[in-house]
Amino acid sequence: MSNRERQALNVVLRLCYPAPVTRRRGGLVPCVVLACLSVADSAVAFPHLVRRGETLAQIAERIYGRVEMEQLLVAANGLDAGGGVPVMAGMRLEVPAVGHYRASAGETWAGLAEELLGDPERSDVLSLANGSMPWLAPADGQELVVPYNLRYVAGQNDSTLTIAYRFLGERDKAWTLDRYNHLKGDPIHRGDVVLVPLSELPLTPEGKAEAANAGALVRAEGAGKAREAQRHVEGELPQLASDVRSGRYVDAVVRANRLLGTGELSKPQLATIQRHLVEAYVALDATGLAETACKAWREADPGAALDPIELSPKILKACTGGLGLPASTPANPTPPDGGR
Repeated sequence: MSNRERQALNVVLRLCYPAPVTRRRGGLVPCVVLACLSVADSAVAFPHLVRRGETLAQIAERIYGRVEMEQLLVAANGLDAGGGVPVMAGMRLEVPAVGHYRASAGETWAGLAEELLGDPERSDVLSLANGSMPWLAPADGQELVVPYNLRYVAGQNDSTLTIAYRFLGERDKAWTLDRYNHLKGDPIHRGDVVLVPLSELPLTPEGKAEAANAGALVRAEGAGKAREAQRHVEGELPQLASDVRSGRYVDAVVRANRLLGTGELSKPQLATIQRHLVEAYVALDATGLAETACKAWREADPGAALDPIELSPKILKACTGGLGLPASTPANPTPPDGGR
């Protein structure tokens, strides 16, 4: 490792990683991050045992941080039937919560909607809940939020407009309920069951702890860590690109490695970060680090081509190990004899 390469690495370690670090595929990651990662689950609720003196409003405020979420607990547990059912100590309530699912390469919103929401035609709701569109495939490794299907029994004066306003906050979202339930514009009658997809159900720290203790929800450290990391990184990528374009290569190295340590990122995000790292390391004459970053880039994006028109000779050299491989060589080329 050259002196300049060593200096660049030391800058990264000092500014990004005050704690001990380890290596993993995709870059340097703080050890504490690795300890917090786990597999995501699909959408579920968790039980709450009503204690003496508790009210629904108190439970809603403690779990969701909002007293008005009391109406969600009422609907989810059928407590509005027959003019209202009071809660009593010893009752078990179902507490609605969203779930999370990590997408894999090749999955589609329609396929995921069928698996997670019971109907491929609900792909628009699932994709929109995750900031995408049904015709855009989810990114490999992207953590998705899975809406909770609230089962609501319509009352005498209910319509898609009133239900949308009550649970989704906007009457304009009545079309969502119509499509989701295949109503085709038909009116809702008393006693009809309407599914309401809820994707905004943030829990308070106390609510997350109760969910984890119930053993029925999401991660021990609370749901959505990877999704939060991915959304944060998405907002930082333009600044990383700006650092590289402006020649602020040390800043780019620091920013990129911080982003890699944020959490579990999608494959496209990893590829983008590593691609920028390659250019920054090459500019800093950190050849070994550039080679490592290029390998990680091409592992995250096996289809990436080393275009000599877009990439400098130094970048090409770092990505081919100086062996003069063709620019279109894939990350893991198959030997001419098939590996025999």
